Amino acid sequence: MRFTRTRTAKATAAVVVAVPLALGGLTSQSHAQDASPSPSGTFGSGCSALSQKADTAKDKVVEAAAAYPQLSQLVAAVVRAQLGDTLDGKPDITLFAPDQQAFEDMKASQLTSLLNDQEQLQKVLTYHVVDKRITPDQLSNGSFTTLEGGKLTTSGSGTDFKVNGDTNIVCGNIKAANATIYVIDGVLQPPS
Repeated sequence: MRFTRTRTAKATAAVVVAVPLALGGLTSQSHAQDASPSPSGTFGSGCSALSQKADTAKDKVVEAAAAYPQLSQLVAAVVRAQLGDTLDGKPDITLFAPDQQAFEDMKASQLTSLLNDQEQLQKVLTYHVVDKRITPDQLSNGSFTTLEGGKLTTSGSGTDFKVNGDTNIVCGNIKAANATIYVIDGVLQPPS
């Protein structure tokens, strides 16, 4: 009887050790197969340089963007184009937000012309907005219809993504109450 209890105890101990090891082995294999997982939080090489005044998760998209000084030119353009209420009124959107440098990289005459043509400004800005939330795992090979009506594509892996093949996402997956924001280093032009 004592021998049976000892054998049962050893068998139970072996199972207690073997099951977690087996589960751990399965977990390691699943991670090994997923070589480039999508980021779950904010990501990108430019996030550390993106100073933020406050948490934006409860703010509508325009107010959230205004919390970042590096997006001030974009916010001014949205106000000028009278798109604030439109963007804030959408329940779930994704904003590909050009940073300050993106606007500075435009020729001065091109930027002035854009800012002085409200119809064209609205067209360009709504091309940066998709009428649904895009998660990081959708960026690797994405094709999305924008509010402007044109197609926008995303590509990449890990934390390195591009929009339309050559514009970088420098900081992504920023949360707002009604939007996900991906800061980009270029001003996108809608297809003509």
